[in-house]
Amino acid sequence: MQRLGSARNGWRYEVGAVRVLTKTQQRMAETRDLLSLSLDAGLSGPGRLHDLFVTMEAMSPGEFKRAGDGVRIRYGVSDTPFGLALIATTPRGICHLSFVDAASAEVEIHNLRRTWPRARFDRDPHGSVWLLARAFTLEKKPENRPLLLCVSGSNFQIQVWRALLRIPFAGMLNYRQLAGLLGRPKAARAVGNAVARNPVAYLIPCHRVLRQSGDLGKYHWGEERKAAILAWEATNERNR
Repeated sequence: MQRLGSARNGWRYEVGAVRVLTKTQQRMAETRDLLSLSLDAGLSGPGRLHDLFVTMEAMSPGEFKRAGDGVRIRYGVSDTPFGLALIATTPRGICHLSFVDAASAEVEIHNLRRTWPRARFDRDPHGSVWLLARAFTLEKKPENRPLLLCVSGSNFQIQVWRALLRIPFAGMLNYRQLAGLLGRPKAARAVGNAVARNPVAYLIPCHRVLRQSGDLGKYHWGEERKAAILAWEATNERNR
């Protein structure tokens, strides 16, 4: 896929590349079938990327509050294939990843500090560059350990985020399908709310959830960016 240069963000893609999204209904059906087959076989999911690349440690809100006392959080902003991103990590794992721009980065850092009011924050520009580069590379080296995520949420939110990790690379589901995967077929709205509260963009792949019609739907970091990520995944899946 050709990446278009942009003085402002550097992540816009050609319209032709985004046309892969015209087959979203078919892709959602294929993803659902893949998940069914893998679950019947006793596997966690068919994804090539997240099954081996990302693991998640979850804390209750109470544990999260206590864990923030004196914790050292390293953070920084660096470029990714889809624009600038802020990443923050604790000794237990990545606790935050969000897409930002030059104007919103400091606001997002301020919000992060409010989330962890008792933590010690240290800027780590070099470590952030390395970590974001590793997060967005498609070349997974056997010697690399999986990226560990450290997140906090309600039991239901954690269940939704774990289900998101089971969606295969370049796969797509709608909110109703995701709710069905959780055994809560009537809870699509609640599932959507939990998806929207994802604290770790991309690595917990909330971008792979679409509306039932196949439309992209809302995305916290912009619908255009969501389309770009999905098109990038679809193109790279064909080239794998």
